[in-house]
Amino acid sequence: MPATLRGARQGNARPRAKAPQSQGKPRASAKGPQTAAKLRAARGVGLPPRFAIMAAGAVFGVGLIVTLATGHRAQALAQNTQHAVAGQTAGLGFKLRQVHVQGASPMAERAILASTGLAIGQPILDIDLDAVRKSVEAVGWVQDAQIVRLLPDTLVVAVRERSTLAVWQNRGRMTVIDAAGTPIPEADPGRFPQLPLIVGEGANEGAARILQAVHSRPRLVERLEAIVRVDGRRWDLRLKDGGLVQLPAAEEESALIQLDQLDQRQRILELGFERIDLREPGIIAVRPRGAPLPGEPLASGGA
Repeated sequence: MPATLRGARQGNARPRAKAPQSQGKPRASAKGPQTAAKLRAARGVGLPPRFAIMAAGAVFGVGLIVTLATGHRAQALAQNTQHAVAGQTAGLGFKLRQVHVQGASPMAERAILASTGLAIGQPILDIDLDAVRKSVEAVGWVQDAQIVRLLPDTLVVAVRERSTLAVWQNRGRMTVIDAAGTPIPEADPGRFPQLPLIVGEGANEGAARILQAVHSRPRLVERLEAIVRVDGRRWDLRLKDGGLVQLPAAEEESALIQLDQLDQRQRILELGFERIDLREPGIIAVRPRGAPLPGEPLASGGA
């Protein structure tokens, strides 16, 4: 009876072959196949890793310049990063060299430029466009403004200027006002002799309406010296020859039509008068020049 070896399997069992030992190569970790697959995919694109990094950096740089150039900075950009970028680009020629103001008169342009607070040579990408716009719109001349950055070295300040309406005299002070009655502090009244003069407390608020009614009558306009607000409720028209036209508190247009009719019949504006009272609807009271006031004694004749 053949001898039986201890620990041997029954039947035709073959001994297990030993795995060949590695020749000094480290074992791949669990992430090894995934990493290798990513590298193979990257090589399949055909762009070397160094150039891929450079391209990504260029795209980021262009995006950053576009963001800053449009004035809509991403909130995620820290302020110190912005200053650093602006400082670096300034060395490449991105410095402010000229500011163009569009839509403003020569008188307004100086005040607009001063309001920007800009200095030639400062990094152009470091300029806060929104802050500049708010400063420009704070100028009395300006109704609204738009600031445009033209790289590498130009800033455009495009404004819509307020139109001048009249010179307003109130408590001894003269101010130019716009069509809405808003004062324009930077405007010198002495440089606007062609503008009509309105006088009195609150006269600026209703100036546009009364001026429109008066300006449609050229014969009256050429003789007009000032439009005076009385008690905050009605207007007096003061003429250059000293005459006075008293308008009612309401329906000024109807009263002026009556004045037109009187002038057509009697040429009253040419002949002159002391006062025309139109305060009562449908009633015209005319005081000729040199006529005695009520209660004033008449001059006695010679003996």
